[in-house]
Amino acid sequence: MRIAVPREDAGAEKRVTLVPESVKRLAAKQISTSIEAGAGVRARVSDEEYKAAGGTIETSREALFAGADAIVRVRVPTADEIGKMKEGATLIAPLYPLINPDLVRALVARKMTAIALDLIPRTTLAQMMDVLSSQATAAGYCAVLIAANELPRFFPMLMTAAGTIAPARVLILGAGVAGLTAIGTARRLGAVVEAFDVRKVVKEQVMSLGAKFIEVEGGEDAQTAGGYAKETSDEYKKKQAELIAKHVKAADVVITTALIPGQRAPLLVTEEMVKTMKAGSVIVDLASEQQGNCALTEAGKVVERHGVTIMGVLDLPSRLAFHTSQMFSRNVEKLLLYVIKDGAWKLDPKDEIVAGSLVTLNGDVVHPKVKERMS
Repeated sequence: MRIAVPREDAGAEKRVTLVPESVKRLAAKQISTSIEAGAGVRARVSDEEYKAAGGTIETSREALFAGADAIVRVRVPTADEIGKMKEGATLIAPLYPLINPDLVRALVARKMTAIALDLIPRTTLAQMMDVLSSQATAAGYCAVLIAANELPRFFPMLMTAAGTIAPARVLILGAGVAGLTAIGTARRLGAVVEAFDVRKVVKEQVMSLGAKFIEVEGGEDAQTAGGYAKETSDEYKKKQAELIAKHVKAADVVITTALIPGQRAPLLVTEEMVKTMKAGSVIVDLASEQQGNCALTEAGKVVERHGVTIMGVLDLPSRLAFHTSQMFSRNVEKLLLYVIKDGAWKLDPKDEIVAGSLVTLNGDVVHPKVKERMS
């Protein structure tokens, strides 16, 4: 079994899918790895380190793909990239197949098997394979740091010769992994933190980090069996909007992290809400790649609207490429060792992890929700 690790070419992406320590452990399980020359350079990993771990360096991407049984990626590949992969090969990458029908068609055309890293179920067993959670940790941490850098105010309360400086007020919308990490980071910087989430189960986690949990009075609990958020009723959305508007107005920093798998990110911060914020306030929208939680977010751009800086950041995990590559690599390594036994694929459709993440099998769409969306 040979795994290919291409260089990530998307924008400012610095991460690499597998690091040398994973390459070495995979080799011990009859899984060899070919790495495109320079794939790890921006994550501070040299070709020589890969060679020392037992990896093979390929200078040609065509040769890399031609000799690979599977390709692993950090970023969502394009349909054009898939067209250059070996027919019948396996692709393991974030795919977001419910909103990328052209990508699924490209996989079908190449008769490929595809495992979507973004569909790994949130179960105890699958936790070690969950790249979304590991990378969200970095995103939440970075979001607070860039907000603090942009905000023309101090984060902590300070007692100075010029008087007392009040602490910054930070509102976190969405208390998943990114949101919880953002809460902890903002609290360590001395801010007063509030957090909102449609899932009531996170209330205790939010409060344990020293933040106030704000919730819709008598509201529904919008958590799926898989641990993700789901759509809420129109009545709940109306109450939610009123609650969020009140707290957005009082905030110096708003960090939004809310996502719904397979759909555009929920719109939580309207333009009218932005208009009520203090001049110089900051919004960091971690959902910008999926159209954003703020109505004024522009993906990949930092804009100022109504005196508020709105940051549609896309590359936060990449900014910590050394550690996020390690985390991503360990997740992918665990998945590979789970679905490959004795050098052969073990894709049991009855297995919860396989069933949840397998999109195509030898060119056939097998994931029920993706199949329904494609029909």
